[in-house]
Order: sequence, then structure tokens, then C-alpha cells
Amino acid sequence: MATNKTTETSNSVTDFINAVENEAKRNDAFELVKIMQNITGFEPKMWGPSIVGFGSYHYKYDSGHEGDAPLAGFSPRKAAMTVYFYLPEENREELLSQLGKHTSSKACIYIKKLADIDIEILKKIILRSMEYTQNLYPSK
Repeated sequence: MATNKTTETSNSVTDFINAVENEAKRNDAFELVKIMQNITGFEPKMWGPSIVGFGSYHYKYDSGHEGDAPLAGFSPRKAAMTVYFYLPEENREELLSQLGKHTSSKACIYIKKLADIDIEILKKIILRSMEYTQNLYPSK
């Protein structure tokens, strides 16, 4: 069984964000830390070399693969800020259509700058994603 590459580390979130070259992206990353910390109630932690995560949950798939992942998280990637989320299909499109300028994949929202989106909708997405994940993978 493969081991997870993305695990919680003791690396400094502040040092990681301060190393982001683009000043606007760095400022947006610090703003996302505040937003996610407020919503989740968890301190930011580094997951792997480039993901800032908040809280954690343990998952186990039918295949037997299991591991831990952050309840909420983001990464200030070069091309775009990547926000990780997990929503049921019935909530996804309604919320994403209200978010503003972004692109998305199954579990990621890509944002060029926070000024392009509706922060209140992003907060709803983060909260609902966290609630959905906790219901899907309740702690024991």
C-alpha cells in the first residue's frame, strides 16, 4: 500500500508564505489564513511542502487506502491560489456559480486574486466542505 506524500509537518506556515515571491499572492495567502482559521477554529499547519491546512480528518476508502488530510486548506501556487474543497454535487455548482472569477476541478478552486471573488461565498464553500467532510468521515 502506498504511503501518503502529503502529511502534516512542523514547518513554519509564516516562513512558507513569506517565501512566496509575488507580493499580492503573499498578501492573499495571509488573508486566507485569517479566513480559514476563523471558520475552522484550527491553527494553520503545513501539509507537505506547499499546502497550508486547518484541522484534519482520517479517511478510509473502500479500496482499503486510508490516511489523514486537512479539513480545509490552500496552496499559493505560481499560476493561482489553490483552495481545496469537498462538496456533494448538488451544492457544488450553485455555490461555484456565485463565487466570481475562478476555475475549478473536482476538488480545487483556482483563484488568481481574492479581489476577483466574493469572499462570503468562499467562506460558505469552506464551511460546507468542512461539514460535509466531517459527516462523511466522522471522528471515532
